[in-house]
Amino acid sequence: MGRPHTAGCDGAGAAAELQVGESGGKFVLGRRRRSASWVKMPRVKAAQAGRQGPAKRRLAEHFAAGEIITDMTKKEWKLGSPIGQGGFGCIYLADTNSSKSVGSDAPCVVKVEPSDNGPLFTELKFYQRAAKPEQIQKWIRTHKLKYLGVPKYWGSGLHDKNGKSYRFMIIDRFGSDLQKIYEANAKRFSRKTVLQLSLRIVYLVDYGLAYRYCPEGTHKEYKEDPKRCHDGTVEFTSIDAHNGVAPSRRGDLEILGYCMIQWLSGHLPWEDNLKDPNYVRDSKIRYRENIASLMDKCFPEKNKPDEIAKYMETVKLLDYVEKPLYQKLRDILLQGLKAIGSKDDGKLDLTVVENGSLKAKPVAKKRKKEAEESVECSVEEMECSDKQTEEATQTRKLTVY
Repeated sequence: MGRPHTAGCDGAGAAAELQVGESGGKFVLGRRRRSASWVKMPRVKAAQAGRQGPAKRRLAEHFAAGEIITDMTKKEWKLGSPIGQGGFGCIYLADTNSSKSVGSDAPCVVKVEPSDNGPLFTELKFYQRAAKPEQIQKWIRTHKLKYLGVPKYWGSGLHDKNGKSYRFMIIDRFGSDLQKIYEANAKRFSRKTVLQLSLRIVYLVDYGLAYRYCPEGTHKEYKEDPKRCHDGTVEFTSIDAHNGVAPSRRGDLEILGYCMIQWLSGHLPWEDNLKDPNYVRDSKIRYRENIASLMDKCFPEKNKPDEIAKYMETVKLLDYVEKPLYQKLRDILLQGLKAIGSKDDGKLDLTVVENGSLKAKPVAKKRKKEAEESVECSVEEMECSDKQTEEATQTRKLTVY
């Protein structure tokens, strides 16, 4: 989950659809990946039963702080400290080259992978087609948004080191990691927070599986490919992905549904056997046919979140090529906020919760005010530094552990 990521589209929060101006394509994003320091959607954790594991790719070797890389426009960038490592590459703080070292407040990050690896190449093509600064600003203006949770693309290129070639990409640096906050909060968010996250997932910055589902205005056909079965992170991926079908809008919305359920209940029914992806797929199919049983399993208490059930019921009726009624999905989530006497006020309350309800836990008096201030922020304020994130996490640990 990393920090929550969405492509800032007009959907209910999932990265359901992103129109790309002049290129004439649309992208969906079919996975969610955990990450060390930012919102990424996790990859499959291991080779899965009943399917040959993905080919093992080389990891990038370590780059020292201060190393200079030059992008395709001949602009030089200086690397700082590493802040994370994904399945195939590393992430470093970065800034334009100068005599100064790259500090913890660096405005950018650089993602580095061996040039013969595929994921960063796929992700790079998305950024080049859809996430240049002028494209993002145009989207914000035309859709009358306060912000768009997509990092700006600043450059890319190839870099040789010790006789090996590496591909890199420079993008905006984002802040808080939702996965870390979720885990620090005993793996639970309040109902209000879950609904607000789902209305506008804060960030989606991993486009390694971005897919043009509607090139030239024609939707890709439904086609099962045994070689692609169970793509994505097994506990969250869609039933279509389990069957080897390429990502679609309905699949992304299904994934968001699983995220909401886990955020609110703390678990998913199939998490006891993630090593068997066929079991996970069959469980999802069984629960899709009986959403009520899914809700009973995850929310045994009487006060069930009816809006989550309505959302899942609506998504399950979508055809593979169908464009979702995004406003209908948003209205369902807004009704959920109304049902608990709340509204979409733009503030994310990340206080520790228990059994779906907020629970005040004792903290040291001298840190009480700091703790209270650290767990509530607006959506726009989620672009904070890693230092701020770590400080907030440490404060919350006083409460959780």
